[in-house]
Amino acid sequence: MRSSLLSLLVLLAPSAWAADPDPSSLYVVSTEGSSTVLKPGKPGTFVLSIRTTAGAHISEDAPLKLTLSGSGGVEPAKASLGRSDAKTVRKPDGAADPRFEVPLTAVSKGQGAVEAKLTFFVCTETLCSRQQKTLRVPVTVD
Repeated sequence: MRSSLLSLLVLLAPSAWAADPDPSSLYVVSTEGSSTVLKPGKPGTFVLSIRTTAGAHISEDAPLKLTLSGSGGVEPAKASLGRSDAKTVRKPDGAADPRFEVPLTAVSKGQGAVEAKLTFFVCTETLCSRQQKTLRVPVTVD
């Protein structure tokens, strides 16, 4: 009995070692470069980028969707964006990381924000996983 249990553990161990990584560890979503202070009537920019780690990429065959809404007098120029709206940032391995740059307009003074809902697929050689992120960037209009 003891030797059969040991044999079973030895047989199962390689599959545990070869487990796929947590998909959320394969990328970083950033809003760096977004406008956080605007003047009424003056333009700003909402920036969202996805940077993948080595060996990972954002699927070019699966949907890539960004939905934006504004509050407190801040309005994005476009509410629904897809792959064709993203700029491509090429990595040294040839994979493409998407970057969105969306114009903003401030219509009234106060505290506002841009809310973003992002859906995409991050992939490696062994997995492709749907990811959803919700982000909020505060914007002061003065």
